[in-house]
Amino acid sequence: MKLTDSACRNAKPKKKPYKIADGGGLYLLVKPDGAKYWRVKYYHLGKEKLLALGVYPLVTLAAARDNREGAKKLLAAGTDPMTAKKDGIRKAVRNASNTFEVVAREWHGNQLGGWSKDYADNILRRLEVDVFSHIGQRPIADIDAPELLEVLRKIEKRGALDLAKRIKQACGQAFRYGIATGRCTRDPAADLKNALKVAKGEHFASLDIKELPDFLKALERNDARLYQQTRHGIKLLMLTFVRTRELIDATWDEFDFENAVWEIPAARMKMRKAHIVPLSKQALVILKAQKELTGQWRWVFPNQVRPIKPMSNNTILFAIGRMGYKGKMTGHGCRALAMSTIKEKLGYRHEVVDRQLAHAHRNSVDAAYDRAKFLDDRKKMMQEWADYLDKVARAGEVIIGNFKTKA
Repeated sequence: MKLTDSACRNAKPKKKPYKIADGGGLYLLVKPDGAKYWRVKYYHLGKEKLLALGVYPLVTLAAARDNREGAKKLLAAGTDPMTAKKDGIRKAVRNASNTFEVVAREWHGNQLGGWSKDYADNILRRLEVDVFSHIGQRPIADIDAPELLEVLRKIEKRGALDLAKRIKQACGQAFRYGIATGRCTRDPAADLKNALKVAKGEHFASLDIKELPDFLKALERNDARLYQQTRHGIKLLMLTFVRTRELIDATWDEFDFENAVWEIPAARMKMRKAHIVPLSKQALVILKAQKELTGQWRWVFPNQVRPIKPMSNNTILFAIGRMGYKGKMTGHGCRALAMSTIKEKLGYRHEVVDRQLAHAHRNSVDAAYDRAKFLDDRKKMMQEWADYLDKVARAGEVIIGNFKTKA
């Protein structure tokens, strides 16, 4: 007679363990302490074996029967149900220790030697905020393309299309690391080609040279009530056209005032090559004024609240916005302004300006150039650029450094 749920529930313990059969090898084992265990007796390769199916009532009668039928199907296919169960447990344990977050953090840690601290921190922060909270605890081997796409769609809905693309790339590298280390067999990010929305190509907002006089006058009037060091930072970006991050992370030991040179170490450069910035007379004036303000600190531009740290990356961008140029100019826009104007107005070759901008080399021959390539031309160019800014600023009285120009 087959078991009923009532019979299972009402089975009382005895002095010795006993069985209540359901058929097909399935029975309920009742222990003297009242515990009830499901068991299935079966034969594989001529040997009698016993498969544990769990504890009643956590595993119901119906569930136990389903598991019995599953064991029969495995036997019919020539598989030992007990071996299959052990394999499943091992896989579950392996997956639990090989979640996407575990593998991604391991991949990230292996890249630290080739990344700057800022870049490494940024990658990890993106993963923590936008990925780990959704699929971080999922076994990396179980994540498929639709599941990853769902995560990226959440980022797209915020309008952060470029960020979604960058996170997809980072996830792809983590998956490929998982493949190499035997934790997964496929990179689902590779299956998402053309699945993300494409952002329209945008350039950093930059002024036309004709707009410079008004911009410089606004900077000097300081109706926006910017800190003096913020104004110094904006002026130095215009005079040196380095990247904003390269400026605000600058330390005083990088500057040689006697030889009018700023050498940015390779670790702080995007292309991981040391970069020389010749300093014009105007730039030196601003730097000396800044040293009077912040010379006691390591950073040339320390954080206004916590000077043991450098200025925030958004300080200059927000300052330009407060001046009334939001969407019209950015710190990075100084680079575009310099590139176009120096070639067009001052007549310098593209190679000279490009080298001063520290752009990525286009081929292996360019990559072999010394960091001081075109240095004499660049020294002359940087002074002419500073003088040119003074010249175009002569719409009223404008000061760059302490050099006054009058209309």
